Amino acid sequence: GGGAVMAHGPGRCRCCGEEAAGAERGAAWGLYLRIDRQRLQCLNERREGSGALVFRAWEERGDRTQFVESDDDEELLFNIPFTGSVKLKGVLVMGQDDGTHPAEMRLFRNIPHMSFDDTAREPEQTFSLNRDPLGELEYPTKIARFSNVHHLSIHFPKNFGAETTKIFYIGLKGEWTEAHRHEVTICNYEASANPADHRLEQITPQSHFIA
Repeated sequence: GGGAVMAHGPGRCRCCGEEAAGAERGAAWGLYLRIDRQRLQCLNERREGSGALVFRAWEERGDRTQFVESDDDEELLFNIPFTGSVKLKGVLVMGQDDGTHPAEMRLFRNIPHMSFDDTAREPEQTFSLNRDPLGELEYPTKIARFSNVHHLSIHFPKNFGAETTKIFYIGLKGEWTEAHRHEVTICNYEASANPADHRLEQITPQSHFIA
């Protein structure tokens, strides 16, 4: 915000620091930028493509126009492929202060294209959720289990009693490292001796982040 510039009068320092902390906290929730949105899936979403809307900037978590609602029952299942390797440290789930808020969250690691049938297997970690209409509750993961995640599945099996589940925001906190590009590049060199191909290979990955 613009307040920081004038924040040097007596007694104003505290809010200056808070603002900086807020920006820093927002940056920690930047993993949404590392999602391969072309391949992101939300199963049982009422409106197609709405599941993708809940992965956005931390600062925009309060935008109530963007949400996903379940369709046939209260279950939702997200398949989230990343553009590299992620060390997942925390998850934040924001809903309404009513029965539509998810009550349980189950995380699965590196099982692409999960279906509801697949959710019968044992998750890496399960959380009992509290209603969090303001996006304040962070659920820390067992980092050892989530240190090399290329694909994350999040299953919400039940809510607090409503017929459908509504989620406004899901925050993913952690670190991202680029996929093993060197291996990819080496294969390309072997497959083709055209230097133009290699230039293309180096430019392409960045196009993910513009969108």
